[in-house]
Amino acid sequence: MKTLNVGMLGCGFMGRTHSNAYNQVGHFFDIPFKPVLKCCYGRQEDMEQLKKFQKAWGYEEIETDWRKLIARPDIDIVDVVAPNFLHKDMVIAAAQAGKMIICEKPFAMNAEEAEEMVAAVDKAGVANMVSFCYRRVPAVTLFKQLVDEGRIGKPFHYRAVYLQDYTISQKVPAGGSSLWRLDAKVAGSGVTGDLLAHSIDAAEWINGPIKRLCAKTEIFIKERTNAETGEKVKITIDDACMFLVEFANGSIGTFESSRYARGRKNYQMMELNGEKGAAIFNLEEPEYIQFFRYADPDTGKKVEDHLTGWQKILVTNGEHPYMSHYWVPGTMIGYEHYFINQLADFLIAADKGEVCHADVHDALRVQKVCDAVIRSAKEERWVEV
Repeated sequence: MKTLNVGMLGCGFMGRTHSNAYNQVGHFFDIPFKPVLKCCYGRQEDMEQLKKFQKAWGYEEIETDWRKLIARPDIDIVDVVAPNFLHKDMVIAAAQAGKMIICEKPFAMNAEEAEEMVAAVDKAGVANMVSFCYRRVPAVTLFKQLVDEGRIGKPFHYRAVYLQDYTISQKVPAGGSSLWRLDAKVAGSGVTGDLLAHSIDAAEWINGPIKRLCAKTEIFIKERTNAETGEKVKITIDDACMFLVEFANGSIGTFESSRYARGRKNYQMMELNGEKGAAIFNLEEPEYIQFFRYADPDTGKKVEDHLTGWQKILVTNGEHPYMSHYWVPGTMIGYEHYFINQLADFLIAADKGEVCHADVHDALRVQKVCDAVIRSAKEERWVEV
């Protein structure tokens, strides 16, 4: 088995999820590489956190200069889980160094940056993946399978909701190592890039490209205390966002996201209504998918009246996506397994020289939609993607 030396750029929450995936993937999947956690990067001022991260996940070394880490000849794959404003330079440097690349979403601060990153990755020809991890929830993958099998038929309506409530308090500061997502210079955008990027990726993966949209964003708390300086700062990123879309296939859709949805911690829902059926997924019950079967996909004939109705399918059987790699039917997997699933897909594809989606081109597409959302909200008009 070939060794794959990992360089992790970041030591926060997403660094934990990615590191766990490298440690666990070989236990569940027959993969062509043996990941070795070689080196992890963190800022000098975060040295205590960096050392704890190294010890917890088993990295051989630490580094406080990410450029040095990327340049090391013993690093095979660079995994970018640093704040958004660093993605561009890190990804381009990794591509130029000929490394495999995994990057967290949002891919970039804007589409202009993403274009440069894609050009660098394409020129280098390196294996790459952007971490839209919810594609690898077995129930979401099954959702996609139902659509591809023609069980939904001609699509009419797509709706997506992604809600949290962790910034609802006026006392929550902006900036710093844990709340950089509230700093426009670091994050780029608010819920649009952080949450709706996931919803947009899933929607275009399942239902095809978004053609045009009309958006409204809102900032509910206009000023917060900076976590590092203690000074009051103006908040310029979106706390909430809603937009309407037209898909290229003729269906229409609605998207909604907020960090001010009291009681919602990580609520993500998607629903597609079509001529022959419908499907719903809710991340708060990730082991289930709801499916409404109206017509047989082969004959087009309506199923028996007494058998129509919503079915709640428990997605834990061996024939369901990814589940044959885990436990017996009826037992669940969790959040960490979505990252294990996507890493397994990436490593297997990289060994074969195949593309693993979502790749940088998929991520660029999502970034263009996010930019269109921000532009539409600012200009108060419909915008073509």
